[in-house]
Amino acid sequence: MSRILEIVRKAIEASDKTRYRLSKETGIDQAQLSRFFNHKEGLSMVNLERLTEALDLEIIVRPRRISKGKK
Repeated sequence: MSRILEIVRKAIEASDKTRYRLSKETGIDQAQLSRFFNHKEGLSMVNLERLTEALDLEIIVRPRRISKGKK
């Protein structure tokens, strides 16, 4: 999960959207976005989904690749 959150943080940095704008688009409190961005708090799945939509990202869940020696 931490990899996903780091990707979202980087997407926020790369976007032209301010935390204020993201807050308005997603309904997530600016203070919560700040705590998330500063690695002080995570996000609920609902808020993660809202953020990814606002950033035009898609989360895809797939099975891990199984090594040849494992079954």
